[in-house]
Amino acid sequence: MQYDLAFISDENLFNHVKSTVEKYRAVICLKDFHKNIIDPIKLTFDARIYQQSWEEIIEGEVIRQLDKSNNNHIGYFHQDIFNYIDGWHVPLQGFDIINESKKIYVEMKNKHNTMNSSSSQKTYMKMQDQLIEDVESVCMLVEVIAKRSQNIPWRVSLNGISKSRDNIRRVSIDQFYKLATGQTDAFSQLCQVLPRVVEDVLESTNLDSIIQNTVIDELMVGKKDTDILRSIYQTSFATYEGFTDFQWR
Repeated sequence: MQYDLAFISDENLFNHVKSTVEKYRAVICLKDFHKNIIDPIKLTFDARIYQQSWEEIIEGEVIRQLDKSNNNHIGYFHQDIFNYIDGWHVPLQGFDIINESKKIYVEMKNKHNTMNSSSSQKTYMKMQDQLIEDVESVCMLVEVIAKRSQNIPWRVSLNGISKSRDNIRRVSIDQFYKLATGQTDAFSQLCQVLPRVVEDVLESTNLDSIIQNTVIDELMVGKKDTDILRSIYQTSFATYEGFTDFQWR
């Protein structure tokens, strides 16, 4: 187990990836599946157009639901790794990442298009408040998936007026790693070694305890036929007229 990243030890990198793998949601039952109302109309179109079985379509919906949770865990992977980089830490509340000695305060987003106008304004005003508290502060919106590599003043519209300040910045993740570690290609180095770290973690992990999907099996319980989609219709439209004895025509 040797990864040779100058800014994080092999042990810390392994443990951080291991923590992410263990949080990864791959356990789902029928009760969890139905917490989100399923759209059986879309499933009907998907099954016919993509020529997939109902089982395949339901499995795709299961993966979509799992993916929503796992995106959050990847966000914490990007954020929490800075607990292991000298001078940086992830506070329990407030900003996502802080370097107190350099007076840098960071909000991190996975993708450049995940914030609407309202959330952008709220984040920008939070940063303005930090600058009022300490004028020497530098606040950053760091984006993992940015449109381009950048470290520029963040320009937003507040009440229809375009605002920007040099110490409120919009920064891509590669430029932030460069700032945090002093290495120009630090983020690239992490990406190059990450598949091997994940494989090392998986080799030491019991995947049977991670991957548990019982949705299809539970849908089949007590049924004389294999009409899975009808079960979805009857569940999603349980209170609608005509669905108690729903039959295909």
